[in-house]
Amino acid sequence: MAGAVEWVKAALLEVQEYVAMLARTARGVVSPPFYYKDVVQQFDAIGIGSLTVVLLTGTFTGMVLALQSGITLDQFGARSMVGRLVSASIVKELGPVLTGLMVAGRVGSGIAAELGSMMVTDQIAALRALGTDPVRKLVVPRVVAGTVMVPILTIISDAVGMLGGAVISSLQLKVASSVYWNNVIAGLYMEDVYMGLIKPVVLGFVLVTIGCHVGLRTKGGTQGVGRATTNAVVAGSVAVLVFDFLITKLLITLMY
Repeated sequence: MAGAVEWVKAALLEVQEYVAMLARTARGVVSPPFYYKDVVQQFDAIGIGSLTVVLLTGTFTGMVLALQSGITLDQFGARSMVGRLVSASIVKELGPVLTGLMVAGRVGSGIAAELGSMMVTDQIAALRALGTDPVRKLVVPRVVAGTVMVPILTIISDAVGMLGGAVISSLQLKVASSVYWNNVIAGLYMEDVYMGLIKPVVLGFVLVTIGCHVGLRTKGGTQGVGRATTNAVVAGSVAVLVFDFLITKLLITLMY
């Protein structure tokens, strides 16, 4: 019983610290000093650095989705409709979620390891001693970059995913390219596009803030950094899936 109480107290403390960090981050976004150079560096680290894995993930997701969809649609004599299924699935769900998971694995772990290393080597304490707010200097640039770049990466993933689907539809399923692309356009509604753009904004914000929080709460030397890295990936990935469901439920209620 005592162990359960301690676990609940520790969990509530983590939530409290996370919310406090979000409040300090929000204040750092709207009030000076601003560290523009750090923001640009994080655009490169989070956006350009994640481009390769996002391109590969999006392309092969579109290809396998077209391949599997063709088999299923053949049962109804509707192979030509594969474009509708691919476009709707990728834009509304698979693009944002898989991009979020890839970025959580690559960026979330990197942020936690970097900030965790700075914590255990007292570099964060040194920043405070020099009068620099660690949240403004380290967290705000990463949160801004993640919130901006994850939607851009998602758009790229959606595009290459539909291109991958077009390749498989043409070469494997023998569906004419014009038929595929007409169905891609016909299968998308503006509500789907809005959903596909709103989700990655929230997911990018959540996974980067979790990585920062875990990194700043690191203790215990190099072993602590390892634990923080693992925790950031697990918590970020789970948060992506949970928030994906919550946002989907909310947007369906509001828009459809």
